[in-house]
Amino acid sequence: MGNRITGISSMATRQVLAELAAAYGRASGVEVAIESVGGVDAARRVECGEAFDVVILAADAIDKLAAGGSVLAGSRVDLVRSMVAIAVPEGAAVPDISTEGALRAAVLAAESIGHSTGPSGTALLQLFERWGVADRVRGRIIQAPAGVPVARLVAEGKVALGFQQQSEMLSAPGIRVIGGMPPGCEIVTTFSGAICAASQAPEAARALLAWLHSPAAAATKRKHGMDPA
Repeated sequence: MGNRITGISSMATRQVLAELAAAYGRASGVEVAIESVGGVDAARRVECGEAFDVVILAADAIDKLAAGGSVLAGSRVDLVRSMVAIAVPEGAAVPDISTEGALRAAVLAAESIGHSTGPSGTALLQLFERWGVADRVRGRIIQAPAGVPVARLVAEGKVALGFQQQSEMLSAPGIRVIGGMPPGCEIVTTFSGAICAASQAPEAARALLAWLHSPAAAATKRKHGMDPA
């Protein structure tokens, strides 16, 4: 086993992976260096053959990389399930989001609505379509640039109602997390890891992914607002 493993992930898992990488290093003596960027950029870099050992992205993105031969077939390991949370600027009025109908009304009343470029943003737009409000809110929707947290836009007052992975909201300053999506419209993303085809240490990468999936990592995942997958 090599003494260093490199990886790339989307921003949604940045904080939990940083803590888990440090814990794995202490337990195994293997240094783990994971770069976190926008998910689209991460997938592109893996597709281009950049020399990473592991990649951690939404499960469907991992499957696309596998279909294209950019990650090793059969190496996908589901790591966490992450829920979307809703936030408003600190000190702002808190809308009722306790039911699907209440959240729909809050969306229609919001001056601006923020979402990410990742799978949660796509799912949110699909929800607006299902509600029949997509045309009514389109002019008020702000998509955060790749790698920029929605929470930052909320804190800066650029977004009145922000939707993003709970893990990215929990420790963000200047916002108030008002809850998750209510029953009937939950948005949950599974994030998975896989071994990059360009890896020079596939067995070391496999050992890391097995540990990240193990009970040893569960408490840290929950600490960061995620559930073990």
